[in-house]
Amino acid sequence: MGLLWAIISWIIIGAIIGLIARAIMPGKQSMGLGLTIVLGVIGAIVGGFLGGLFGGDGISGIMNNPWSIGTILLAVIGALIVMVIYGLATGSRNRA
Repeated sequence: MGLLWAIISWIIIGAIIGLIARAIMPGKQSMGLGLTIVLGVIGAIVGGFLGGLFGGDGISGIMNNPWSIGTILLAVIGALIVMVIYGLATGSRNRA
């Protein structure tokens, strides 16, 4: 049951982080909820990696305490980075 709960938690966290990042990002993003969740999860991992580079807990911090303010901020920053890269890679143009 532990692995199933971890997967469900990552999906929930990814959805929350992805939605926060989409709300912060300027312009209109042409992606569905599923892609938002996937990019949110990837963004959380990227944020954890970046946090580890700057002396934080890194990805283990996300695994141990995913609901801390610092972890959420890092995950949102990571999700924003991932969404910008996704937009550049797919040729999406953000329009205000």
